[in-house]
This record gives sequence, C-alpha cells and structure tokens, in this order.
Amino acid sequence: MSGIFNAIYAFFNQIIYAVASMRIPFDIIDILLMAYIIYKAIGFMRETRAGQLAKGLVILFVIYFVANWWDLTTMKWVLSRFVDYIIVAIAIIFQPELRRILERVGHTKLVSQSSSNPDDDPLENCIEKVSRAAGTMQESKTGALIVFERSTQLGEIIDTGTVINAEPSVQMVNNIFFPKSPLHDGAMIIRDGRLYAAGCILPLTQREDISSQLGTRHRAAIGMSENSDAVVLVVSEETGNISIVADGKITRNYNAISARAELNRLLLGSGKKSGNSVVTAIKHIIPFKKAHGKEAAHKDEVENKDSR
Repeated sequence: MSGIFNAIYAFFNQIIYAVASMRIPFDIIDILLMAYIIYKAIGFMRETRAGQLAKGLVILFVIYFVANWWDLTTMKWVLSRFVDYIIVAIAIIFQPELRRILERVGHTKLVSQSSSNPDDDPLENCIEKVSRAAGTMQESKTGALIVFERSTQLGEIIDTGTVINAEPSVQMVNNIFFPKSPLHDGAMIIRDGRLYAAGCILPLTQREDISSQLGTRHRAAIGMSENSDAVVLVVSEETGNISIVADGKITRNYNAISARAELNRLLLGSGKKSGNSVVTAIKHIIPFKKAHGKEAAHKDEVENKDSR
C-alpha cells in the first residue's frame, strides 16, 4: 500500500510543480488549445464507429499497465509487441476517420469565393432544377439519390456508373430516376453544376445507430457524406419525403422550396433566393402541396416554349 501512496504523492507534487512553473499566458493558451482538440476528438469519436475502436485500445492499455504493475511476464511480452506497432495499427484501423479529419482541414476556405453575377452561377441553376425535380418526385413517390460533389473528387464513385455530362433540367433528372429507366437504380453525381454521372454505387454507412425506418438510399447517402464532403439529396420511394445529408448528419421532411434553400446554404454558403426566413420555415413545416407541383410544371412548360 505504501507504494500506491508514494505514487499518488509524487503525482500531486508534479501537478503543484507544473502550476508553480506555469508561464502566463502561453501555457494557459497551450492548455486551452489541447482541451479544445481533445473535446473535438471525443465528439468526433462519439459520432462515428471510431468510438468503439478507441474503447478497445484504452482497454488494451489498461491491461498493459496492470500486467506491468503485477509483472505478468507473458502478458507484458505479448502487449509490448502490440505496442511497438500501435502507430501503424491506428493508421490502418482509423483510416476512414483520419481521412475525414484531414479532408475537413483541407476544405477550410481562407478566402470566400463568390460569383460576380450570382444569376450566372451554374451550381445555383442546377440546385434550382434539382429541387424542382425533387418536388415532382416527391408527389409521385419516385426514389432518387443525388450527390453534389464539392472539394473531394468522386472519381472512384463516378467510375461505378455512367458518365452523362449533361446540362441540368427538371425533365432530365425526372427521366433518369423514372422507375423503368436503366440508370434509375443508383446515384446521380452533380459536378460543377452539371449532371455528370448516373447509376453510381455509393458506400453504405457502417453506423449502427441509424433508424430502422431509413432504407438503403438513406444509408448510402450517409455513407457518402462520411467518406467525403459531398452533400446528398434523397427522395424516399416509400414516403416521398425529401432528406438532405451532409457531414454524416441527415435532416428530413423538406419540400422543393425548403430543400432549395438548404442546398443553397450548404453549397453556396448563403441562403440567397430563399425568401423571408419566417416564410421559409413555415414552408419547411407545412407538407408539400399539389398546387406547387402544378406551378413547377407550368414553369417548365414556359421554359420549354422559350427554348424553342
């Protein structure tokens, strides 16, 4: 028992010495930064399967400490061999999580980029067309999975589908996801404001806390957002509900108007053209009405006449 008390006494002596020799304000800033990093790391692990893996590593370190304390020779030898390769093991086990962290750091923008003429922004035009198409598919309960590529290039995902590289239009989106279309069973990839590919296969999320009400489309959307910074729009084939997924988080119960506002916010960094915030919130809560579908269809018909 005396050894335990000596260890506790030495521990508190080290704390007192560290506090007495603290350099203000530099050490305080150092401590606050480390506390923030640890806090964000814990929050990140709680949101992903990395939390379970981290618990396993902590248990192994506790066993190694106990084995070293009780001088368990065989256990010490086995665990010491494991500890020698712990860095490589962490890099392999946490590869998806480390990739997400590095991508998020790389996606940080120091300078905001905005178009001099917002009306000419192809991405904004694409968001409008996709949102209106989603409203139409919501009425008919047509399933859809649409991925908006951002900084992370989705070349591997595009290779699993068919490149179409077409101008966005409501009719094109609806035709691709028509149940008997050859490309309907897969995801559409939006790149630089164009319908770049369709029929693509997305990775499914490995999370176990996903609601059983969410089907394969929603799990694929969450998995895509976990492996990249893409924003994914999902239309449920069973309920017609519109969902948007970003950074591994899903928000549901959108209509064509509120989905467009949310996509503008996520992809363009603003809620422009979303109208009054109170009106948008009300439209987000109130279910999508048939009248809006007729209005959107009339607008498409007018655009077709103008293009002729």
